[in-house]
Amino acid sequence: MKKVLLAVLTVGMLSLTSCGGEAKKGTDAAEDATDKTVDAAEDAADKTVDAADAVKDAADKTADAVSPKVAKGKELFAAKGCVACHKEQDKLVGPALKDIAKVYAEKKGNMVKFLKEEADAIVDPAQFAIMKANLAATKVLPGEDLDAITSYIRSIK
Repeated sequence: MKKVLLAVLTVGMLSLTSCGGEAKKGTDAAEDATDKTVDAAEDAADKTVDAADAVKDAADKTADAVSPKVAKGKELFAAKGCVACHKEQDKLVGPALKDIAKVYAEKKGNMVKFLKEEADAIVDPAQFAIMKANLAATKVLPGEDLDAITSYIRSIK
């Protein structure tokens, strides 16, 4: 009887050991699969971030590519003394450039014609008398300069 009991216990132990071994192999395989999935997800996330950075860089380069005209307009705007009355975001003596850009866009106005004194004031007609003295200087500017200045103004958001 002892031999039978010993044999049953031995077989049972071998069965448990082999099951445990298989379970351990299964657990190891699951952990490996999980690790591979996590690694793949991290790689995909890194690639997404890299792609987003590439898109941002491309947008920055595009903005730089179209900005020489705007930069020239900003330079002319300052050189002609326009900054004494107009700021980009805040009303000073005259309206803020963001407001000028918005009104001209909404009303489909022509800033160049206004600066040449060929169109009425549409942003703040009450202040036109103050601006009128300055139109003598702007209306003699070459069309290229006026286009650059208005491109600069339209670029302000």
